[in-house]
Amino acid sequence: MTTYTTLSQPQLAKQSTVDLDLSKLSPLTPEVISRQATINIGTIGHVAHGKSTVVKSLSGVSTIRFEKEKKENKTINLGYANAKIFECDNAKCPRPERFRSAGSSKQDVFPCDRNGCGGQFRLVRHVSFVDCPGHDVYMATMLNGAAIMDAALLLIAANETCPQPQTSEHVAAIGIMKLNSILILQNKIDLVREAQAKEQYQQINNFIKGTNAEDAPVIPISAQQKINTDIICEYITKKIPIPLRDFSSKPRLIVIRSFDVNKPGAEVDNLKGGVVGGSILKGVLKVGQDVEVRPGIVSKDNEGRLRCRPLRSKIVSLYAEQNELAFAVPGGLIGVGTKIDPTLCRADRLVGQVLGEVGTLPEIYTEIQITYFLLRRLVGVRDGGNGGDPRVAKLAKGEMLMINIGSLSTGGRVLGVKDGLAKIQLMNPVCTEISEKVALSRRIDKSFRLIGWGEIRRGTVINSQ
Repeated sequence: MTTYTTLSQPQLAKQSTVDLDLSKLSPLTPEVISRQATINIGTIGHVAHGKSTVVKSLSGVSTIRFEKEKKENKTINLGYANAKIFECDNAKCPRPERFRSAGSSKQDVFPCDRNGCGGQFRLVRHVSFVDCPGHDVYMATMLNGAAIMDAALLLIAANETCPQPQTSEHVAAIGIMKLNSILILQNKIDLVREAQAKEQYQQINNFIKGTNAEDAPVIPISAQQKINTDIICEYITKKIPIPLRDFSSKPRLIVIRSFDVNKPGAEVDNLKGGVVGGSILKGVLKVGQDVEVRPGIVSKDNEGRLRCRPLRSKIVSLYAEQNELAFAVPGGLIGVGTKIDPTLCRADRLVGQVLGEVGTLPEIYTEIQITYFLLRRLVGVRDGGNGGDPRVAKLAKGEMLMINIGSLSTGGRVLGVKDGLAKIQLMNPVCTEISEKVALSRRIDKSFRLIGWGEIRRGTVINSQ
């Protein structure tokens, strides 16, 4: 007889790690979708176009959580929030009203409140929203978020001309990531007249020609007033496919956040280990499982050579927002409670690292050789910076770039360039694989601007302890 792990939230489906058959799991299996999201949808676009507001209107959760973010009323770190999407099972219930969203802890079935309907709202999708900052100086953070996106909502404010600088830059970034499931939201539609909205709609269509978003529909919305959010829910349910997930491989999670959850002055006996947050790329993580984080602690020996000591620990808890899990599957944002020294996890110190089963993670590289492709022109700036040339200059030996690999942002010095290949020395070692995608950015004025992308062909491996 199967026994169930005792978890909180009895209104949600039960989970068990006893006799867990991975071959029978899918992103829509009730015990999976009830407790965790199985698809990551990014919100992208220019600053103040409503990314955080649309996430809150769908999930009920504010992604602006840090004191500095609240003070400046803008997203600085990657925000995240989960939402369940429901569809009424009465075929006569009109669309799009038959779709609605709620928080991640909502029960999976509840009565439809439309007069005379008599149907039941049933859970059809569980989504993690990755809320990216729109300000130009946080482009590296946006690229980290793009590494885990399965789809994207592109926010464009109806009361501004299109495109704005970071609208262009974010669309270029998701093109590099080969992200094709895109929905364009013409937000703040309540602030403009019909003629202005139609004029901007034409600007949007002209802008997206030749991009990954060329075939994306445009939905006029007001995130603040929650106008047409039910259409967003219907589109996510019917038009955005859940990617194929690998449940059987050894688990691997890329870290996009890390925390020390202990409050100042906590007693020693009450201290908890560090928490890492991210998205599982493949495999299944379970409570009680032995794991490691790579590269781990980076140091130098007496001769100045880099050394990496992976952090080994045990999973003591798994959470999807407030939902407790016995196991976690690919897709969605997961919090992993560990026994790692919490000071090592404080203030996102483990961002860019990889968590997985001991002895199964990829090599750690200090140098990489990539095939690369440069954009023809700079995007996200109105000119080349200080009125300079907007064309992207060739890579030069010795120059410093910003390199994004997975969720890692690090400096990289170009050691050599030849025939479409570039050899780059990384300022921070990275746990990655051959064929992994890389985003390249160059400092223009005071900010790093996206200039191209590449793919890892080989590299110099560092031995870990």
